[in-house]
Amino acid sequence: MSTPAGVPARPGKIIAVHVAYESRAAQRGRRPAQPSYFLKAASSVAASGETIARPAGTSLLAFEGEVAVVIGTAARNVTEADAWSHVAGVTAANDFGLYDFKAPDKGSNLRSKSRDGYTPLGPELIPAAEAAPDSLRIRTWVNGELVQDDGTSGDQLIFSLPRIVADLSQHLTLEPGDVVLTGTPAGSSVVAPGDTVEVEVTAASAKGEANGEERSSGRLTTTVVAGPGDFDEDLGSTPAVDEALIVDAWGSREAAGLPPESDDADDSAAALDESLLARLRVAPTAGLSAQLRARGLNNVVIEGVAPLKPGSRIVGTAKTLRFVPNREDLFKTHGGGYNAQKRAFDSIRPGEVIVIEARGESGSGTLGDILALRAKSLGAAGVITDGGVRDSAEVAGILPVFATATNPAVLGRRHVPWESDVAVACGNATVLPGDVIVADDDGAIVIPRDLVEEVVDAALAKETEDGWVAEQVAAGHPIDGLFPPQGEWKTKFEEWKAQQ
Repeated sequence: MSTPAGVPARPGKIIAVHVAYESRAAQRGRRPAQPSYFLKAASSVAASGETIARPAGTSLLAFEGEVAVVIGTAARNVTEADAWSHVAGVTAANDFGLYDFKAPDKGSNLRSKSRDGYTPLGPELIPAAEAAPDSLRIRTWVNGELVQDDGTSGDQLIFSLPRIVADLSQHLTLEPGDVVLTGTPAGSSVVAPGDTVEVEVTAASAKGEANGEERSSGRLTTTVVAGPGDFDEDLGSTPAVDEALIVDAWGSREAAGLPPESDDADDSAAALDESLLARLRVAPTAGLSAQLRARGLNNVVIEGVAPLKPGSRIVGTAKTLRFVPNREDLFKTHGGGYNAQKRAFDSIRPGEVIVIEARGESGSGTLGDILALRAKSLGAAGVITDGGVRDSAEVAGILPVFATATNPAVLGRRHVPWESDVAVACGNATVLPGDVIVADDDGAIVIPRDLVEEVVDAALAKETEDGWVAEQVAAGHPIDGLFPPQGEWKTKFEEWKAQQ
């Protein structure tokens, strides 16, 4: 059965949902509690069969096959139960995005998603009366290969389509012809000039015919072509990418051609087995430091940091974050949106310690309560920063944090969040990703991963010896020849130890 055309060529507004599919949330490792949105320019709309340009100098043009909901009658403060009655119909959409501009956009998606032609719609509208909102299927093909196949049933969507319409209507009037892009399922990835992307939305028959007849939007076809990349850096931001953006655009490290994140003991928090962790949790930093010094490592103390809450202890492997001194133009490009600081805190693995290089500059905070909560939720062992901490009372109650000072000022006063998972200099100590961090009331130290077993066992052995010596001193014996045990005292200690 054919369906009538009715796709708006120039909607009054286009509203897009960030994440609505369970499969997409699972792929990203982040499941939203509530829907969130961004706007796309009406001038980004294109018809089926048109081309989309990937600008020269960019590489991360990603497709996102989506169900587009077209509003039929004005909706303001409507209920979820009534929302679908305000919908004219649904069609296919492709929410193209240029990830090379994600960082400069700072979350707005203006440059990355509102470029001309970046919202193809159509080719036909499936009337809402013939498309139950939980019966839709979205499929995407790249060069003829099926890459996305998902649906809108209750176990596939995080937020139902009527809920999205009702939620939006709480905040603004949805007008006839407005388009709501309802999120993409897993499978979104990068395309290049010469690739053709097709998207189709189908709806199971609303009348329940035995022949299983479907309603279809038809295939929305878009071909990628090379376009000019004459971005004037004197006018605004230019493309900027990092590894995290590359992975997000492609959908996975494997798809992006990147090596898998190492599971080697050198850089994996999981490599600290429970036996080792148990020993590290009782070994004092003073003893560990002495053993490192005995092995020629004198620059392993993170200087100047102290626990926000006395009695705190941190044991884990380092995940590093580096700030550079504030420079206004760099803060504009790197300070806002989903910046390096937020990406680092969003990618913590259980047992890791965020180690922040802030150059000893305590004139502003390097984290606050929200980031501390995120770190705790992901299983972080703690945070060590040679800068300041905001919301210090709240942070101290969330997880162990060692810092140089507390300060109410925001990050941009002194710092620009620059990069993570690199070598950093924290408190005059070099820290590599995967180094073992131990901190207690005496301070914080860095232990190279290949020495940790040897060092902790030697430190615990020395702790046992020192405990025995303390008992002898407490009993009134002089420390000459006893601390450390020598001669007769050495023999007595060995005998005592053999009996334990």
